Amino acid sequence: MPSRRPLRRPAAISAVVTAALAGGLLVTTQSASAAGARIHDIQGSTRISPLAGTDVSDVPGTVTGIRSFGSSRGFWVQDPHPDDDPATSEAVFVFTGKETPKVAVGDAITFSGKVSEYYPGGKDAGLQSVTEITGATWKTLSADNPLPAAFRLTPSSVPNRYAPTAGSKSIESLKLRPSSYALDRYESLEGMRVSVSDAPVVGPTNSYHELWVTAEPQHNRTARGGTLYRSYQDPNGGRVKVASLIPFSQQPFPMADVGDRLTGTTAGPLDYDNFGGYSLQATELGKLADHGPAQETTRKQKSDELAVATYNVENLSPATPQAKFDRLAKALVHNLSAPDVVALEEVQDDSGPKDDGTVTAGTTLKKLTDAIKAAGGPAYDWRQIDPVNDQDGGQPGGNIRTAFLFNPERVSFTDVKGGDATTPVKVVDDHGRAGLSASPGRIAPADEAWKTSRKPLVGEFAPKSRPDKRVFVVANHFNSKGGDQGLDSRFQPPGRSSETQRTAQAKLVNGFVKDLLAKDPKADVVVAGDLNDYPFSPALKDLTAGGVLTDLVNGLPVAERYGYVYSGNSQVLDHILTSRHLTRPDYDIVHLNAEFADQASDHDPQVLRIRP
Repeated sequence: MPSRRPLRRPAAISAVVTAALAGGLLVTTQSASAAGARIHDIQGSTRISPLAGTDVSDVPGTVTGIRSFGSSRGFWVQDPHPDDDPATSEAVFVFTGKETPKVAVGDAITFSGKVSEYYPGGKDAGLQSVTEITGATWKTLSADNPLPAAFRLTPSSVPNRYAPTAGSKSIESLKLRPSSYALDRYESLEGMRVSVSDAPVVGPTNSYHELWVTAEPQHNRTARGGTLYRSYQDPNGGRVKVASLIPFSQQPFPMADVGDRLTGTTAGPLDYDNFGGYSLQATELGKLADHGPAQETTRKQKSDELAVATYNVENLSPATPQAKFDRLAKALVHNLSAPDVVALEEVQDDSGPKDDGTVTAGTTLKKLTDAIKAAGGPAYDWRQIDPVNDQDGGQPGGNIRTAFLFNPERVSFTDVKGGDATTPVKVVDDHGRAGLSASPGRIAPADEAWKTSRKPLVGEFAPKSRPDKRVFVVANHFNSKGGDQGLDSRFQPPGRSSETQRTAQAKLVNGFVKDLLAKDPKADVVVAGDLNDYPFSPALKDLTAGGVLTDLVNGLPVAERYGYVYSGNSQVLDHILTSRHLTRPDYDIVHLNAEFADQASDHDPQVLRIRP
């Protein structure tokens, strides 16, 4: 079974505090010992052990789970005789590094070692710490003892409020209030046996054999069985990641989709890591009930409609297996009903992630359009602009960019020379109508807002059914959320540092649309793509400022407003927005990737049908 936790330093503790912090392990140089300590004394009633850096000896407990794989091996031990303070956990992880511990579940033991605080990802990552025992020795007193009863995670035991606030500062020193906050509840259970019953799957199985369930099945439920992320104030505290301590040879990990269910009981120690936060390490795994919804298909556009789609194809390059090209093609032809225009995101250059100076993407796009034609679709043409090498972010060497596909039998592309990686596209007067100085062109590519980020691609289209009409499409891929503090950060509310750049990007696109509408108030404008932000975010407020654009996702029923699933939260990152002249748009998010363990991309595509 693979381990996603980073390599840990050996169990021997360095006396150099700075080196310890760099490795994510917080210790002190004190050599005091705490005789007669119980596990609840070690854990204490805050997030940091009051005995951190202290040696403890002969602490009693029962082994409840063993991590016998990866570089952070060890076992959980829980005191079957708890105190009466709900804030103090009764379990702790005994870290043995790369050594498989010689214990068995059900062993009654006493252990000795140093109390340490481990920060997954390092202390600078901003996450919470895990109290653990390092440099441990132990004695086995007896075997096959009954395990302490698992704490049941239910709507009544997980508070609705997510976390205490500290003005974006650390909450580590605050006394835990497990009946008031979900994060405090989980922290008060750190290392202890917890369970969920008949748990709905809200995050599909990933390549690391993990999935997400919720202990609050009805809270912010989506139309297809997920959990909707609706606001910064409610991150959905019932979400818990599930991994397995059971050897796969004994019980394969379930390949689950959102909407499926783990029937019966799933139970095990509650861990915490830097890939999703609190994680139930299952020693007992529920049975998969596979009844999640199927992939969706949208209707075909009518003869007088123009269909515009957006699709993040996730690092597509000639190095990508042909099977992915075929799946993307099938989805575009059948699930999306062959849109007339497709704004693509994450199209890599012709050498893929190889950082060799290549910036062209003709081979990538030809391979995709050939696959579309082979799947029975139209012979799409394309337009794009090669970026400056290594200047647009994304996978190093990949030179990802946005690009247009279009069906020349249904729509014409208006080519205007002059567009390149560094020349900004301008709105021009074209015989009293709005026009472009370059088509395709890029919006303000030299602006600091686009540093190491994809520049928006603008193109002018004309439907074959209405050749007199002009439709301006802006394909976008705003900067990622990299660097933001996690929802489960020890800093609350968590900081969103990446937001600053996206709001600057949004203002530039908003300004460009305003320039179009200043030339022609009735201009038909479609802004589409992966904006890497939510409908309620500052970036979307800036993008729609002045009423120049309408974010179409807000017109869907609330339970259908998502196209991406992250850590069990169904959310919106991709958007299609329209100018006010497009008064009756027909908009659809086509759910065929994000909710599924087997996916061609981690994003769901979207389709807009308009009558220009």
